[in-house]
Amino acid sequence: MFANAVTLLYYSCLGDYLNYYNEIKKELINNEINRRIKNYSINRSDLNTYYNVGRMLSEAGKHYGEGIIKNYSLKLIKEVDKKYNTTNLKRIRQFYWIIEKGATLSHQLTWSHYVEVLPIKNVEEFNYYLRITLHQNLSIRQLRQKIKSNEYERLPETTRVKLIEKETADIQDFVKNPIIINTKNNYEIISEKVLQRLILEDISSFLKELGAGFTFIDNEYKIKLGDRYNYIDLLLYNIKYKCYVVVELKIVELNSNHIGQIEKYMNYIDKNIKTIEENKTIGIIICKKDNKYIIEYCSDKRIISREYVLK
Repeated sequence: MFANAVTLLYYSCLGDYLNYYNEIKKELINNEINRRIKNYSINRSDLNTYYNVGRMLSEAGKHYGEGIIKNYSLKLIKEVDKKYNTTNLKRIRQFYWIIEKGATLSHQLTWSHYVEVLPIKNVEEFNYYLRITLHQNLSIRQLRQKIKSNEYERLPETTRVKLIEKETADIQDFVKNPIIINTKNNYEIISEKVLQRLILEDISSFLKELGAGFTFIDNEYKIKLGDRYNYIDLLLYNIKYKCYVVVELKIVELNSNHIGQIEKYMNYIDKNIKTIEENKTIGIIICKKDNKYIIEYCSDKRIISREYVLK
């Protein structure tokens, strides 16, 4: 009688084991068929399938332990496709877990995009990279570069709070800190001119460090104050926020004189160039070392400061 009970229990457990496997196999095979027939909906099919498979892998793991992934992988490689190795099955399970935690499931993104962000455990950071991938139509390589540069970590803390609370962002919110300035040569930064040259050599990357919608107007932009000419290091325009942006470069620690200088330039642009339909000019001081107290007690909240690093 005892032997019969043990046998029944064994076949009952084996049945559950095979049920999980057969359902996983069915999902994956159906997805492979959809990918061949319906190219227009590959993203949706992939993501829905991997979410369901991830759920079943998670449930199977609770019953049979971590080793179940390897067992299923060996069978799936033989019976479905060699791409379903242990690493990919763990990715699929991780995908399910993070979606369940509140990560965004967007069928406009590919599975390859999700693979890039899966190592990120923080849901808010995970969603940030998905959001900018959608808004900026990022390729896999571009997304990888943003993650590698720790872009989310370089956002101001106030910006991260706004993202969590889904509050409206301002133009200054997505200016990274520090700002990464690319250099292909071993420049020694001995003047603002050299720093400016580095920025101009890769102006596209620099503008992306500032956020979305920035365009380049000119460097050494000449303005006349009284009987003297002054030169704005970089004059930009933001299409999204409809405003001019004055950028001043400093290779020293931020001080109060820098605030007075950029404010003067901003006021000039507002008085002489800005139209009535445009918003007030923004000022960005890029410096070697920030001084939070200078900005904290600056009465003009249009001015922000950021440190720079060379990469």
